[in-house]
Amino acid sequence: MSSRRSRSGQSAVSRISDDQIADLVSKLQLLIPEIRNRRSDKVTASKVLQETCNYIRSLHREVEDLSERLSVLLDSTESDSAQGAIIRSLLM
Repeated sequence: MSSRRSRSGQSAVSRISDDQIADLVSKLQLLIPEIRNRRSDKVTASKVLQETCNYIRSLHREVEDLSERLSVLLDSTESDSAQGAIIRSLLM
């Protein structure tokens, strides 16, 4: 058991086992395109977590970009137009 876990003050019931951590890291590995597309099966848990953080940041930037583009589109469309109605219906 790592000293970090023993110092945490958590009860034994709420601790996560090494097997559970390995299982969760494997599941993350399947979700992250950068890792999933690699030929090598040997990827450290640290690398999986690092790539997961990078992927989440990338998704966040993409959401911000799409939100900005949508905002520009909505600003350029009259609210009572057919195009505006279609866009609003897609957002709901």
